[in-house]
Formats: sequence, C-alpha cells, structure tokens
Amino acid sequence: MFPTFDPTLRTFRTRLSGRLRGGMRRLRRTAAVAGAVLLAACSHPGEPWQLTNVSGHLPDLDFALTADNGQSVTGASFRGDTTLVYFGYTHCPDVCPETMARLMQVIAKLGPDADKVRILFISVDPARDTPQALHAYVGAFDARHARGLTGTDAQIESLARRYRVAYQMEKRDPDGSYEVTHSSAVYVFDAQGHARLLATDHDTPDAIAHDLRRVIHDTA
Repeated sequence: MFPTFDPTLRTFRTRLSGRLRGGMRRLRRTAAVAGAVLLAACSHPGEPWQLTNVSGHLPDLDFALTADNGQSVTGASFRGDTTLVYFGYTHCPDVCPETMARLMQVIAKLGPDADKVRILFISVDPARDTPQALHAYVGAFDARHARGLTGTDAQIESLARRYRVAYQMEKRDPDGSYEVTHSSAVYVFDAQGHARLLATDHDTPDAIAHDLRRVIHDTA
C-alpha cells in the first residue's frame, strides 16, 4: 500500500506516478524471474537414487555376532563406516560368490572412498560357517574391506527377521551336503548405522558405486 498525497501537489504526484509505474514494471520482471527460479527448483527436487531407497523403512544396524577372527562384534562396531550387509554362506555355489565379486568391482570403482566402506558377509549357515571358514572365504575376496560374521541359529534367525531376509535349508543330498536358499539383496547402512539403500542383482557396480559415494559424503 502506497501513501496518499495531497491532491494539490499535482506535479509531485505526476512524477511519483511515473516512478511508481516504472518501479512496478521492474518489480513484475523481478517477480517473474524469481517465479521461474522457484519453479525450476520445484521441478528438480533432487537427484534420484539409482538403488532402492529404504530410508525410514528398515531398522538401524544392530546385532551381536561373532566375527571371522573369533571376536564378538555388534552393529556399533562398524559405526563411522558405510556398511554393506549381505546374507549368504560359504558353500553357496553361485549367487554368493557372484555377489561378492560384484562388490569387489564396486570397491575398485570407489577409489579412496573405499576406505570408508566395510562389507559384512553374514552367514545363514552357521552350522558349517565357523569363524575360520568365514575368514578364509571373505579373505579370498578382500581381507581389507570384508568381514565374515556368524552366530547361533537363534541369533541369525532373529537378525534375518529384523531385515526381512528369507532363507531355508534345502533337503540334504545322500552325502550329507545341502544348499541354503536365501535372499540376495545387499543392504547399505550409513556411517550412523541407518538403513539407506537396497541393492539387488539387477543393479550394476556403477550404480552401486554412484549411490555409495552419495551416502559416504552425505554422512561424512
């Protein structure tokens, strides 16, 4: 609202009116530019994730298990690192070694950022996967970044339910060997232990590395 001036001040009002008209034109142009900027901002809310975003849908990283060096570890043991969690077993004939090999490609693509990443291979076959067996298994892929974890049947079952992981021991062969059918997703937790992303076997190493960098630097 502009102030009302004395009608007798015609000259002053004429000049003021001209200035106001010019000012309003400039204001309209400024508003148009500002509106365009806001519209552009609203049209590009942020870069989408290439993996499945599970933020707020899964619980934080929390467990109590035995590491491949025989030491007890918890989810808190890995705070400060971006953690990739995979449920598998050392006798797995195909999916597990393929997944681990793919994660090795991811580690290679991360460069220096790989120092901020840990891979946790959690056994769904604790009867056979002793700490020693897990140590040899993950060491064959990457002893620096990967850790094997095992526990009691009850511990593994509880953790699997926590993260909605399905697994089942199949019928034994005559020689006593057996396979374990299990989920194959990789869970990504940030440095604070919050569940952030889910990678499947359809996600490429490039896509996983891309999103991992974002998680690493979001929480750095």
